[in-house]
Amino acid sequence: MRNIVRRALALMLVVVSSAVWAQGTWPSRPIRFIVPFPPGGATDAVARLVGQEMVKTFGQQVLVENRGGGGGTIGVGAGVKSAPDGYTVFLATTSSIAINPMFMATPPYDSLRDITLVSLLAISPLVLVVPVSSPIKSMQDLIAAARAKPGSIGFGTAGNGTPHHLAGETLNQMFGIKLTHVPYKGSGPAAVDVVAGQVPAAIIDVTSIIQQVRSGRARALATLGDKRTAVAAEVPSMAEAGVPNFDIAGWFVMGVPAATPRDIVARLNQEVVRILRLAEIREKFIASGVEARSSSLEETAAFARDQVEKWGQLFRASGAKLE
Repeated sequence: MRNIVRRALALMLVVVSSAVWAQGTWPSRPIRFIVPFPPGGATDAVARLVGQEMVKTFGQQVLVENRGGGGGTIGVGAGVKSAPDGYTVFLATTSSIAINPMFMATPPYDSLRDITLVSLLAISPLVLVVPVSSPIKSMQDLIAAARAKPGSIGFGTAGNGTPHHLAGETLNQMFGIKLTHVPYKGSGPAAVDVVAGQVPAAIIDVTSIIQQVRSGRARALATLGDKRTAVAAEVPSMAEAGVPNFDIAGWFVMGVPAATPRDIVARLNQEVVRILRLAEIREKFIASGVEARSSSLEETAAFARDQVEKWGQLFRASGAKLE
């Protein structure tokens, strides 16, 4: 009996030692970094900047793989289904974690159960803009005009079910007005039309419109947070524009499959936090239209729970539907 116990204990030690050894050598090969959107946008820029810095610490290539579609859910879904060995990480956004699953009868993953979030990466501020020729010069003007002629003011966004969409529907709920949603395929096309006066207003990513605002070709009424953003420091926040308690922005996080070993997740978190404290990285993020924002593992988990609840409340209150 004693021999059996000894052999069992020896086997357990071998298994545990092998697992520790295997994790201790991580990473021993390239890491795949899935970006659930096409190349060229802020998500792609953030992933590549972070990936380039990870190489310096880990000594392994970080290969960015763009897998667009489904508002981010296709790429995130691929990441979730990957082997939980630390060799696949993915970038997730507000839509893919907190919004899109609410629009789906059968979501491809459970945002809180199937994903371990490593850290926040960035905050992506939104802005409400009107054509420079518009008589609307403030948030109060916009609200008054919407009350005077319900449904007459359309607001362009990056698409149905986006943070931009729900931000506009939240304004409708807050003030009892009727702004009409005009979905586009991305913030870029919405920016083009609001500059041209083809749509009366737009709620879009700051980076898509800030140059037109600075050159006097569009008018920014406010960024949609309670504080000004470093990405567009000259534009007032919603609180400064007379709309308190309104704080809506997009965000990017790094995720891994839920079963990824905790020590690997901790090393990834440590590395992301280090990278996002670098002044040059923070400056490059701002140039890409986002603000660097890192978080501990505990803070990231709490943030995810809070955001899923927050966007769920906004979704239910707005009555938004994926058209």
